[in-house]
Amino acid sequence: MGRFVDTYMKLWYARKPVIAAVQGWCIGGGTDLVLCADMIVAGEGATFGYPPSRVWGTPTTAMWVYRMGLERAKRWLLTGDAIPAKTAAEIGLILETVPDAELAEHAFALARRMAQVPVNQLVMLKLLCNQTVENMGFASSRTLGVLFDGIARHTQEGLDFVARAGDVGFRQAVRERDDPFGDYG
Repeated sequence: MGRFVDTYMKLWYARKPVIAAVQGWCIGGGTDLVLCADMIVAGEGATFGYPPSRVWGTPTTAMWVYRMGLERAKRWLLTGDAIPAKTAAEIGLILETVPDAELAEHAFALARRMAQVPVNQLVMLKLLCNQTVENMGFASSRTLGVLFDGIARHTQEGLDFVARAGDVGFRQAVRERDDPFGDYG
């Protein structure tokens, strides 16, 4: 899992700003990747969430808390509930939403606007913002996220989930995990 996180973190540590444009589902490990971007814009039809928090995983990058604060992160992670794009923007998980058909153009327009700023300024400003998060313990939170994700897969519930997936297939096991919550259908 650490290798995956190292890959996700390339967005965070890239010298220049990274904009993620999200359309459709962005859940589980997809959020670990996307939340490492500097800015996230989403189509109105996008959905975010971390359903593995119900069983079989934890967010490896720990970006949830840094993006939207402690209590909101707990609200969404302790239930694994799906988050519609509009709500994700309102709670600070992502920057903003736009109509699905306008997503690409909006993201490129934002990039073109930033590109008017000298590269050295962009690099310094990104580093300044990111360093603030690093000073808040981001590296140790990320390490804990990776460790807990691995542990979650080896708890009795995690092992039972894998066994059930082996018996009925992964999709059905996920369906059984998520159906009581009424989302991710």
